[in-house]
Amino acid sequence: MSPRAMAIGITCYPTTGGSGIVATELGKRLARRGHHVHFITHAVPVRLREFEERISFHPVETESYPLFNHQPYALNLAAKMSEVIVRAGLDILHVHYALPHAVSAYLAKQIVRPRSVQVITTLHGTDITLVGLQPSFFSVTKFSIEQSDAVTAVSAWLRDQTVSIFDVKTPIHIIHNFVDPGKFRPLAGADRRHAFARPGEVLLMHASNFRPVKNAPRVVEVFKAVAAQVPARLLLVGEGPELNACRELAEDLGVADRIAFLGDQEYIEALLPYADIFVLPSDHESFGLVALEAMSCGVPVLATRVGGMPEVIADGENGFLFDPGDVAGMSALAVALAQDPARRARVAQAARATACERFDIDRAVDRYIELYAALLG
Repeated sequence: MSPRAMAIGITCYPTTGGSGIVATELGKRLARRGHHVHFITHAVPVRLREFEERISFHPVETESYPLFNHQPYALNLAAKMSEVIVRAGLDILHVHYALPHAVSAYLAKQIVRPRSVQVITTLHGTDITLVGLQPSFFSVTKFSIEQSDAVTAVSAWLRDQTVSIFDVKTPIHIIHNFVDPGKFRPLAGADRRHAFARPGEVLLMHASNFRPVKNAPRVVEVFKAVAAQVPARLLLVGEGPELNACRELAEDLGVADRIAFLGDQEYIEALLPYADIFVLPSDHESFGLVALEAMSCGVPVLATRVGGMPEVIADGENGFLFDPGDVAGMSALAVALAQDPARRARVAQAARATACERFDIDRAVDRYIELYAALLG
């Protein structure tokens, strides 16, 4: 804990994506340690549904004006940030995802000078590898990183990509994503697994925002191959542009009757422990937060050897890594795990140990607090 309580502003996307989840859980844990946390965003973050002492929410409101073809959200956000900096006496403004949050934070800091506030930008992945790479955003992404007082990345891979792509000289601190092992834990006692799978059936699960980068239709293909060899069911959790493609593919492959489409689920920790195997065949993952959450629940994960995933999963020990298109390899391994409960249990135990020992939330919060305190002198 730092020597004094700090006033910390946090801006994130308030949706079920990893960046918003990490920002929200960080803010909650900071508040429980005695700091005053102010969320500044356009909606209440999805994991901030219950009252938390020392947490305030400041909604960003957009104005409708006929001259604007599009709402100038970045400007509205900067105005709200500057207001909260002054009224709440913020010491730290911690923004998650570079665009537009880091740009708005820079502008807010200029507005409130000489009132001092330290801006920290946490890079989460697609803000660098997809959005930031677009020609119209490249220069402003680079500028926002270089003008931040401190920058963190959720994996060493993402740090290296940022330095390579944008040629930034700003030091980038690696603070991995994290999980609360007390919340994400294996099942204990009675459960409702029977609502999703019958005795003897292996239960596969995938959860994501179903964007193309998540490669979700591959999950259905893997499940088709698995279900042809062992009794199996599949849970698909989340919503997004590829969800309909998954439904249509499931119909075409004749497995739709064994797949449950659950939509967005706020309390994913209540569902993950039901799975026997979690499948995440992404084309790109800067870290893979949901994979870590599954591991913390004692669920073996089949993921892809991309981005920061090898920093989380040691292939064959606490999970398994494949090439994104290796449907045959993933399905064969899933069948092998289904037929060998002892092996599945060993991998599950190793996965849980990794989550608890390397990625516990309190370790990450300690790192962030140390960074805040260093910036404040």
